[in-house]
Amino acid sequence: MKDFLARWMPIDTSEHGGALDSMNALVHWLMAVLFVGWGLYFIYVLLRFRAKKSPRASYSGSTSQVSTWIEGGVILVEVILLVGFAIPAWARWVTPPSPGDNPLVVRVIAQQFAWNIHYAGADGIFGHTDIHLINEASNPIGLDRGDASAADDIVTINQLHLPVNRPVTVLLSSKDVIHSFGLPVMRVKQDAIPGQEIPIHFTATMTTPTEARFPGCAADKECWEIACAQLCGLGHYRMRGFLTIHEPDEFENWLIAEAPEPVEAEPQPAGLDASTAEAEASDHADHADHADHADHAEHMRAAG
Repeated sequence: MKDFLARWMPIDTSEHGGALDSMNALVHWLMAVLFVGWGLYFIYVLLRFRAKKSPRASYSGSTSQVSTWIEGGVILVEVILLVGFAIPAWARWVTPPSPGDNPLVVRVIAQQFAWNIHYAGADGIFGHTDIHLINEASNPIGLDRGDASAADDIVTINQLHLPVNRPVTVLLSSKDVIHSFGLPVMRVKQDAIPGQEIPIHFTATMTTPTEARFPGCAADKECWEIACAQLCGLGHYRMRGFLTIHEPDEFENWLIAEAPEPVEAEPQPAGLDASTAEAEASDHADHADHADHADHAEHMRAAG
């Protein structure tokens, strides 16, 4: 069943994808058994209780305990599925990578109709963001470049670049409405909800082939993409991003290439250090205050 379904599934490139595909196959087997079982039962009922076979209605119904045992069996199976499969699977999904695994943490901020990707830069610390600084053309996430931690931060739009064989934690949020962050080749899908930051994690196990990298992949539509799986407005159809998985060295080179240019401080006069400049500025301010007080006293005397 798993191999059969794989014909219509995207390629699996994640560490956890095999387990999800196996569970998907088990669910299909279960649905097949239920479909055949209920179909046969339906045919049996049609034949067994047809009008010619039972011309007179029975008002007593079934008197056996078979239905009770069947209901008990269904409850037992559901408990086994919940305790044996669902809860352990959910526990693995919500347990983040340990710091010892050196996970890469990336912020993904959804909006109508784009994916904003925020990398912490070389210092590993996300810079401060402020909604009042948001500019859709130049600063879509409101990053405060005046913050020291934001000086080396990298922001891309619809371009998610990640290293292979390294755990990744995505901090997912939304600026406006509910979106659904989907990475089909990573077997990842999670709603992005306004007012919440939801962590998801995965590990890529193979790099993106050249033919599946943007922009060259756009011609034959073989891109590894970021899909929005939630109807989020009139432009939902064009909310599409692109995923690229690199070798570790290649990813580091990409980070270096995308890093913003350092902002140079304003030059100080020769021989004037910061403390001297601060002292001189304070002296100038004191002189200005004394001059203002003198002018005020002179005006008061003239008025008197």
